[in-house]
Amino acid sequence: MSFLVIGECVADIVRAPAGSVAADRVHPGGSPANVAYGLGRLGRDVTLLTQLADDPAGRLIQARLRGAGVRVELGGMPVRTPSAVVGLDASGKASYTFDIAWTLTGGVPADLVPDHVHIGSIAAVTAPGATAVLAVTERFRDRATVSYDPNIRPALMGEHGEAVARVERCVALADLVKASDEDLAWLHPDEDPRTIAARWLALGPAVVLVTLGAGGSLAFTRHDTVSAGAPRVAVVDTVGAGDSFMSAVLDTLAGRDRAALGALAADDLAGLLATAGAAAAVTVSRAGAQPPDRAELDIARDGFALRPGRVS
Repeated sequence: MSFLVIGECVADIVRAPAGSVAADRVHPGGSPANVAYGLGRLGRDVTLLTQLADDPAGRLIQARLRGAGVRVELGGMPVRTPSAVVGLDASGKASYTFDIAWTLTGGVPADLVPDHVHIGSIAAVTAPGATAVLAVTERFRDRATVSYDPNIRPALMGEHGEAVARVERCVALADLVKASDEDLAWLHPDEDPRTIAARWLALGPAVVLVTLGAGGSLAFTRHDTVSAGAPRVAVVDTVGAGDSFMSAVLDTLAGRDRAALGALAADDLAGLLATAGAAAAVTVSRAGAQPPDRAELDIARDGFALRPGRVS
């Protein structure tokens, strides 16, 4: 099965917590790039359509992606590779300050016919490049399933009402949506995740997943709601945790067409959350966006032995 991921690469400059003696760290990042890298680490056939400059950060990111087996296709070259300063608090939770332009042009190579398209984050809602992202997604949607992760970055979202409309357009294109509780709180303050998930399911997706950090995760379909606890691990930082969760979700569901996604049962959702939660736990236990490979994920999933419970 082949995956096409469309979206930004970002050089993450991770600041050490105030008062720490640790040095700053630079990691390849960007949510879509992390998802592609995670799929590559799991042995999947994956292409990333993105933008990178011919500068040290761009070369570093390309080398990392290709080292995991990711095919990198460039839709234009910015003056400099996008960057983000990542601040960590005492618990390892990350906050971001961005220097990003997204001007994606063109499509994908003629020989690339993906079975699944993943979009998200800055690239899916930031003009002018978002237009190209949606055009490519719509081009393949008749034959490929689609996933979306809004991965909200408030500083880059613009006017709130317009941002919500852009996000919901992407939700309507997708068969599967994954969002964090922080994403939902920014999009729809004071609304329960279950209410938002029900509204999104009505727009078209078969599955909506919500991550709750240390609180675990939720899966919603039109028939079931399932919850999972989060494994208890020593957290180094949370950079890339949601992207590792997403990669593991796509890996677990690989090969299921649109009808099969709509037919997922509660037990399927429970196993999905357990596997994705294990992948995220591995990532938060080490610095930067470092998702597990296949062997690490198998060990983590068996070791954590989560038992998600059906809510309704």
